[in-house]
Amino acid sequence: MTDDADPTALSAISSLASGTDDPASATREILALISRAFGSDSSLVAFQNPESRRLEIEAAIGLPSDAERSFAPGQGVPGWVAWHAQPLLVPDTSTDPRSRPLRADARCEMAAPLLQADGSALGVVALDRDLPGSYGAGDLARLVRLSDEAARVLIRLWELRHLRGKARQLEALIATGQALVGKLEQRELFDTLTRDAAAMMQARSCAFYLHDPGSASLRLVSYTGDPENLSPEGDIPLRSCLSASAVHARKPVSFADIQSPECVDLLDLPRDASIRSVLAAPMLFEGDVMGVLSIFTERARLFDNDEKRLCSALASLGAVALQNSRLYARVFMSEESLRKNERLTTLGLLAAEIAHEIRNPLTVLKLLHGGLGLDFAEGDPRRTDMRVIGEKLDQLESIVTRVLNFAKAPTSLHSRYQVAEIVEDTLVLIRLKLAQSKVHVSFEPPARSIVVEGHKGQLQQVILNLLINALQAMPEGGDITLSLGSETRGAYSWAVLDVADTGSGIPDAVRGRIFDSFLTGRPDGTGLGLAIAKRILQGHHGDIRLVSSSPAGTTLQVTLPLARG
Repeated sequence: MTDDADPTALSAISSLASGTDDPASATREILALISRAFGSDSSLVAFQNPESRRLEIEAAIGLPSDAERSFAPGQGVPGWVAWHAQPLLVPDTSTDPRSRPLRADARCEMAAPLLQADGSALGVVALDRDLPGSYGAGDLARLVRLSDEAARVLIRLWELRHLRGKARQLEALIATGQALVGKLEQRELFDTLTRDAAAMMQARSCAFYLHDPGSASLRLVSYTGDPENLSPEGDIPLRSCLSASAVHARKPVSFADIQSPECVDLLDLPRDASIRSVLAAPMLFEGDVMGVLSIFTERARLFDNDEKRLCSALASLGAVALQNSRLYARVFMSEESLRKNERLTTLGLLAAEIAHEIRNPLTVLKLLHGGLGLDFAEGDPRRTDMRVIGEKLDQLESIVTRVLNFAKAPTSLHSRYQVAEIVEDTLVLIRLKLAQSKVHVSFEPPARSIVVEGHKGQLQQVILNLLINALQAMPEGGDITLSLGSETRGAYSWAVLDVADTGSGIPDAVRGRIFDSFLTGRPDGTGLGLAIAKRILQGHHGDIRLVSSSPAGTTLQVTLPLARG
């Protein structure tokens, strides 16, 4: 053999680094180039399987169809070369016990390792010929040079493929995160999470279990595989779950073979004989385990750190989305509770108005009754009638007094509060609804404290009503600006809060009556919000007024007397 073909073969192998992006086709082309350069009768390229440690043939030329496709560690010339990461020449296979040719006619073998940067062998290039002594030491040296170049090219192609795969996974992860954030219904959220996780990890199936720390159990809420393979319904004790290891460790854990006897009785594993390995990642939020995301694969697999990080990222996105969904549910419940409170408050105010209107004529009746001076004789039925009438008038007065006293806000609930803190606390209550409605809120607390005396819950209800009205005036999103300051009017100082939105404005026909009870422009409205807000503020010796309204937006102004002293 001469070195004439080496420059051509080396150049052709080097060009594959930029001429293809498929490592498998590059491997076949490399083998064809090397086989021609040495005129081999058969040849192969085999790679180490990191899980089984066997040397598995990736490409072959001239091997019989029934030839073995893998080598045990150290088996044959290819296995020896891979095990020792050193080249080997066997001039005569019949005299070297290391040789176990895959062809019966092979009499001369040589092989060179495909070396990684750390000196370990990722695979082997092996050649043979039918004539003993066909290859010499010079041929082995040439094969080493070509193998080194082949390893460099293949590693580069694998790295490029790996980077492209990570880029696709990152894109998919971002898309999944965007999809999950918009899922407010939990069932849809769970199904989206398991479906996207299975696709991203190229898994056989995926399951998501919710964790209940109180009962130390897991509950299956979504599964992408065959429903017949689902775990038992209801809560599963952690002691009977493989996923418990992820809950306790608070980090991803993997198991290469879940078909082993020790896994038979675990209740969180699907009854699917084709599943071999599982990667379980805990869903963590602020240190608490909300659930476990489990990825199941068909073949025995050792998950690398990149796959564990990806699964953790998916679980983290799911945790944020689940918490987001729960908070939205609380906001909606708070809003419904507010509507009920509005109705109850209105009923109380109406009752107070009715009682107030009854008290005046009732007082007149009592005065007239007492002034009649009627004194009937004992035994006269009218004497009893007059007594009963007097008692009933007293009873009516007592009822009216109780209603009026009940309608008053207990003075014991009044305290001093900073208006900025009340505003900020109210914004916290409604922040998720603002985000969902694509509404941006601007509020800069003033440099000096503005303190009022009042009932915090009622004042929050006023601000919450104004914010919700502003939201409903901007169905496509917009801006709300809250401006807080103070001013002096005559002998009194006032806290002044302006609430401005960029909505469509209040129709001209109703601007003068927006604080009337039961006036509403929405099909689902009660017409009570602004009326209640005005009455609450008047009860605090303050007021609310419409500053401006146009197609560009509306501004309402709340005023409250500053606390004295």
